[in-house]
Amino acid sequence: MKTEFIAPFFATLKAANPQPNTELEYTNVFELLAAVLLSAQATDVGVNKATRRLFAVANSPQKMLALGLDAVTEHIRTIGLFRTKAKNLMQTCRILVEQHGGQVPRTREALEALPGVGRKTANVVLNVAFGEPTMAVDTHIFRVGNRTGLAPGKNPLAVELRLLKRVPAEYLVNAHHWLILHGRYVCQARRPLCEQCQVATWCDSAPKGLRGGIGAKISAKSGAGNSAENSVNRRG
Repeated sequence: MKTEFIAPFFATLKAANPQPNTELEYTNVFELLAAVLLSAQATDVGVNKATRRLFAVANSPQKMLALGLDAVTEHIRTIGLFRTKAKNLMQTCRILVEQHGGQVPRTREALEALPGVGRKTANVVLNVAFGEPTMAVDTHIFRVGNRTGLAPGKNPLAVELRLLKRVPAEYLVNAHHWLILHGRYVCQARRPLCEQCQVATWCDSAPKGLRGGIGAKISAKSGAGNSAENSVNRRG
């Protein structure tokens, strides 16, 4: 994807969804951390179904520890790898209580030191809970980054670093939400819905009939700032 296409690409995604957010359900930072920890190799829908029951009785590290491993395991039984995730969640709760006063830490190093929390989970918490401009690269973002040409990379870290370098600052905080949702509902793995895609004109992999249309021509002539406004206006 050409550099001058990136601003109108994100301006169009923003126009369609000005305030994107995670589809995981939570009411506090601990619940967010727990939900993301449980979401590995699982759908948000499946996680939400389990956490609605779990968080109703344990919405803090202290309450989760009081509930106990067996009860936590039973609550999340419908989620893949539930036994391992239950153990990681309980260990994480113990560390939060013993080392962080029961609060979720705000640094990457402290988050990644928690059992079951890797770089992607830390990025989600830093972004969603604390507003940090991080990029949590899941399977959807990895696919969209490579397929569109926005951030080609052989592994999630490469895509993450490329996105952080290329995404304009004004879009960076919400960019990973837009890309996840775009990958989940439009730029799908088996068959991307290019005919329904609002940003196909700037995509490297879109069919020729959809790629490089009027939006791309405006971008090339007018520059990123004006092209973003023009492209959004032309799409209503």
